[in-house]
Amino acid sequence: MSKPCILCVAITGSLPTKENNPAVPVTVAEQIESTHEAFEAGASICHAHVRNDDQTPSSDPEKFARLKEGLEKHCPGMIIQFSTGGRSGAGQARGGMLALAPDMASLSVGSNNFPTRVYENPPELVNWLAQEMRTHHVMPEVEAFDLSHILQAIKMHEDKKLYGKLYVQFVMGVKNAMPCDKEVFDFYVQTMKTRAPDAEWCAAGIGASQLTVNEWAIAAGGHTRTGLEDNVRLDRNTLAPSNAALIKRAADLCDKYERPVATWQQAREILDLKVPE
Repeated sequence: MSKPCILCVAITGSLPTKENNPAVPVTVAEQIESTHEAFEAGASICHAHVRNDDQTPSSDPEKFARLKEGLEKHCPGMIIQFSTGGRSGAGQARGGMLALAPDMASLSVGSNNFPTRVYENPPELVNWLAQEMRTHHVMPEVEAFDLSHILQAIKMHEDKKLYGKLYVQFVMGVKNAMPCDKEVFDFYVQTMKTRAPDAEWCAAGIGASQLTVNEWAIAAGGHTRTGLEDNVRLDRNTLAPSNAALIKRAADLCDKYERPVATWQQAREILDLKVPE
């Protein structure tokens, strides 16, 4: 299989803290440095959240602006993807950074259970976020926690509600949501192939599922996400020393399945994203 594999690094997220793993980058400066290391290791997309000084989640557009500026300087060409996830803010505050016009932004198109709460994505908010992305020419990465989310993403794209190429990420291993299940994964892949053959797809595993889902995605011809947001360990007994180490592990799987790791130029071509001037 010769199709390049896009590696996305989810650098921080909303939950992991330095108490969980000292390598979790919290400040903007730490995030830029950590992303640069992952970029050099093969990551072509940076999925980014920002944090307050006390490590709690934030949706502060000013922090996102400083992060975007630093990534553009130190990781030229890398695809910048901001999170509009629900842990970082409420309502339209989740999309307050979209006016900064990153290359991409995550978009959850439906609700589901999380470990201790409901992850609420009501249709009115989903449609508003999608429209903001269209307004600012931001390509969504649809984060699918359930089959219904995949089908909804396909319908929204057919209805011209999503900007750019359809890109769906399967998220598996979240407690109370979709478990890490190979039969379900294979069905997801087949659903994308038959119902959205021109789309691209990616997969991410949470916690101990990360490496498993990375391998499934790479072997099946898709793209994959790794990073300290989703998993802070290399194995049960070993903390991951960096985001770059997790990207390196995914890159090694690409070698195993004879797939080249996509350069940022190839990633932009695959996703129909413009090259920065």
